[in-house]
Amino acid sequence: MSIHKTAIIDKGVELDVNVEVGPYAEIRGDTQIGKNTIIESKAIVGSRNAKVVIGQGNFIGHSAVIGGFPQDKKFGGEYSELFIGDNNQIREFSSVHVGTSHGGGRTNVGNDNLLMSYSHVAHDVQIGNDVILGSVSQCAGHVVLEDKVTVSGMVGLSQHIRLGKFSYIGGHSAVNKDVLPFTIAEGSWAVMRATNKIGLQRSGFSAEEIEMINRATRFITKGGRTLKEAIELIQTECGSSEHIKYILDFINESERGLAR
Repeated sequence: MSIHKTAIIDKGVELDVNVEVGPYAEIRGDTQIGKNTIIESKAIVGSRNAKVVIGQGNFIGHSAVIGGFPQDKKFGGEYSELFIGDNNQIREFSSVHVGTSHGGGRTNVGNDNLLMSYSHVAHDVQIGNDVILGSVSQCAGHVVLEDKVTVSGMVGLSQHIRLGKFSYIGGHSAVNKDVLPFTIAEGSWAVMRATNKIGLQRSGFSAEEIEMINRATRFITKGGRTLKEAIELIQTECGSSEHIKYILDFINESERGLAR
């Protein structure tokens, strides 16, 4: 364990083996940090009346703020939580806030994610695994980013929206509705424009799987069909693979509507 002499660590903090804490970093409150995690200089981790749990092998960059209070007028200082998994990179000047009582009480960040510099993860956000959040991109409260989502730089995500697995958001976009899995969306307001074929190829999807996903995507995004008409075509023309079922389930579960 390597803790710089200028670091400030509260008595209730639990540090596992081989944790590194840099100069002027501050670790507060009921906070647990897993082994082999690095906290760089001037980072602030944890807060009053909140539980922050950080797994192993994480990197928290210079001046990041992890576990700050929600930027929500309804928040009254009640007990809340932030859980971060393993092997994440949370780069310099990024912020990740704890949850709120009206949003489930917990913000979750999974494993193997990259949160680039100046990115923001607000209260009650749910981030899966292998997600990239580009520099200066901002997640409002209650946003869901499923596994393998890529958000480019300078993107704004409105509250309560959901980005499906393997979706890709183009830079400088503003997103205020749900984005289907496997699709590329961009614009202000963003709309789904194509299938994320390159991302699927890189992830090992077969040509046949990509073709069926692309067909389903085009039924929704092209041709001016109603959503009901698109769903009927998908059900009759795109087979019954787990990927097609996932797309249909995503549509049926959407509360904000689709970005189309």
